[in-house]
Amino acid sequence: MVDAGFAPGRVRLARELNGWSQAELARRLKLTAQAVGQYETGTIRPSEESVARMAEVLDVPPRFFFMELVETHEGFFRSLRRTSVTHRRRARALAQIAHDWAAIDDDTLPVVSLPTPRSIDLHADREEIETVADAARKGWHLSAGPVPDVVRLLEDHGVIVIRMPLDTADVDAFSLPFPDRPIVVLGADKNDRARSRFDAAHELGHLLLHGEQVWGMREVENQAHRFAAAFLMPRDDIFDDLPSQADWPVLFSLKLKWQVSLAALLVRARDLEKMSPATYLSTMKLVSARGWRRIEPVPLGLPEQPRLLGMLASKGPNRSADTVLPSRTLKALLGATAD
Repeated sequence: MVDAGFAPGRVRLARELNGWSQAELARRLKLTAQAVGQYETGTIRPSEESVARMAEVLDVPPRFFFMELVETHEGFFRSLRRTSVTHRRRARALAQIAHDWAAIDDDTLPVVSLPTPRSIDLHADREEIETVADAARKGWHLSAGPVPDVVRLLEDHGVIVIRMPLDTADVDAFSLPFPDRPIVVLGADKNDRARSRFDAAHELGHLLLHGEQVWGMREVENQAHRFAAAFLMPRDDIFDDLPSQADWPVLFSLKLKWQVSLAALLVRARDLEKMSPATYLSTMKLVSARGWRRIEPVPLGLPEQPRLLGMLASKGPNRSADTVLPSRTLKALLGATAD
C-alpha cells in the first residue's frame, strides 16, 4: 500500500473508529461540522498543522491520512434495521484497518484464491445455490464429508478472518469484499463453534454469490444462509443420514460429525425434503420447549480460531504497520485489552 497523498476518506475512517459523529469530531478539533465534512469529502485539504492536530485527537499516526484507501461497499450485515449505525460503522472501520494491515504486509500472506464467483439474481432458486456451493467445494478440492476447519480454509486461500467482540446481539458476523483481499469478521461475543462455522460459511457465500454487486437485502442474506448449509452439509453426503423424525441420538451424532447446530441439521432435513414441514415445525417447538434454542446439548468445544493477523503481529515491534496504523486498533484486532 503506497502513499497516495492526503486521503479524505481516512478522516471519516478514523472518526468512525472512535465512534464519533462529525459534530463530535468538530467539537474536539474546535472546528465547525461543515469544516470536518469538507475534510472528509476532499473539498478542502487540511494544512500540515491541521493534519497533526487531527492525528492527535483521533489517536492515529499522521501518516495514516496519506495511505491509499481501498474501498468497497458498506458490507454484508444482517439485521440492518436492528443494528445501530454507530455499531456497524465502527465494526466496519476495524475491518478496514485489518485490510490495510494485510495490504502493508501482503507478501507474507497466502495469495487470494477464491473459487470463481457466480453471479445469480435475487430470485435464484435453492437448486442454483446448491450448485454454486458444490462448485466451491470442488474448486477448493475438498473431499466428501465435513469441512475440517472453515476458518483455516478461508485463511489458507487468502481471506483475512477476525474474531472480535461486536458489542451487540444484532451483529453475528459480516464481511467486506475488498477486491484485493476480502475480510470476514466473526463475533467473539457468542462462544459457539457450530454458529461460528456457519457464520464463516455464510460470509463465504456472500463473497462468491454477491461480491460488490448487491448487499443489504433480505434476499441476499437468505441466499448466503442457503449456501452455508449446502457448503457445510452437501446434499449427496448427508441426505441418507438425516432423520425424517425427531431422532435425537441420530441428530446428536450428526451434530458431532458435521460440526453444525441441531437447528441447522433440522433446517437442512426440511429443505432437502427428508423431513416434512409439519414434522419440522413440531420438532422445533420441542427444541424451544427444552430451551435448546438458547443453549443446545452436545457442545462442540471452542470456535475455530484465525491465525493470519497473529502471524503479522509476530513480525515484531518494528513492522511497518506500526508507523501508519493506530496501535490501539491493531491491539484490538488481536484481542488485546490493554492500550
